[in-house]
Amino acid sequence: MTEDDAFNLDDILEEPVEVAPKVPEKEAEFMGESGLSVTGKARMEAAYGTDEGEGQGVAIVAQSATADAGTIFHQVYRPWRGVLNPRWVRNWSILRHHVYGLFSKGHRPWPITSKLIIVLIFFGSMLPIFSLLFAVLTNIEFLMEFYGINRANLWGHVLGVFHNTCCWPLLTAVVVGGLISEDRQHGTSAIYFSRPVTRTDYTLMKYISAASILSLVIVISYCAYFAAGIVLNNEGWAFLLDTMIYFLGGLAAAILLVITFTSIGLCLSSLSTGRFFPAASFLGVIFGSRILAFLIKLLFERDTLYLLSPYDNLAHVGQWMMGLNPTYDFPVAWSFVVLLLMNAVSLYVLISRVNSLEVTRE
Repeated sequence: MTEDDAFNLDDILEEPVEVAPKVPEKEAEFMGESGLSVTGKARMEAAYGTDEGEGQGVAIVAQSATADAGTIFHQVYRPWRGVLNPRWVRNWSILRHHVYGLFSKGHRPWPITSKLIIVLIFFGSMLPIFSLLFAVLTNIEFLMEFYGINRANLWGHVLGVFHNTCCWPLLTAVVVGGLISEDRQHGTSAIYFSRPVTRTDYTLMKYISAASILSLVIVISYCAYFAAGIVLNNEGWAFLLDTMIYFLGGLAAAILLVITFTSIGLCLSSLSTGRFFPAASFLGVIFGSRILAFLIKLLFERDTLYLLSPYDNLAHVGQWMMGLNPTYDFPVAWSFVVLLLMNAVSLYVLISRVNSLEVTRE
């Protein structure tokens, strides 16, 4: 070795050597093994093999190119070690999630169009009260008989043509349209069933949520009409006692309508993955069956096909509850049995579809 070579070697050895900074240790939960850092230099070679292990159903996991290339992700599941709320609290949260969304934020985000439609339907169901007020102010006897409290008007407020054509079917279609179908579409069922929520509680709370919203409009407007008739006409206790039996008959018809429409609506909602199909299908079932039965009656003068119409079955049973003369030729027992069958079939389909929901996004 010459002197020049020794001089050059000394210069090299005397030069400062940059030392790589020490990588701080990371938590093993997020960064893999303690002391390893995420460098982004690892290369995934294979996720699932096409040759080895395919016949045995064994997946070949992803492997890094070199042992020192780094750690991409290390996932650790922490079990819940806290105290769970009681069962009624979990069920109440589902009910509140749907019902409170109509009035306040932080719950189910109801579209503004749905809220407007529900408000318009609510005011539309209050029209008989304004008509009754006009009759009292004008003191016209014909208007008092037409809008006053009697068996026909109490029945018509729930099962009349206007309410069952313009109000209740549209209200039900708006409410139940996305109640279950959106859970299937967006994978919300994974959130429900990954918690200690049973499918029975899920179905029951969905049913009560829809029935509660329908009752807020149908039953409350019916009770408001009865109370307004007593107050505006300045009636006494004798009138209240005389008409109480009619009021209870109409209330039972209203509850039966809420149950039937909720069952059919949720059944159709569980069959779809969108909001439009259940709403349109429900309107088609209600209006289509009635129009078809009406056409058959005009052509063949037979009204037995009205048994396929949920509205006509409800109207027939409601007439019997209110003591009105029936407008159908077949016995009222047939309509009542068909209503029970409609509810039973709808609930069976609903429960079957809810049982098919998995704890994964479908």
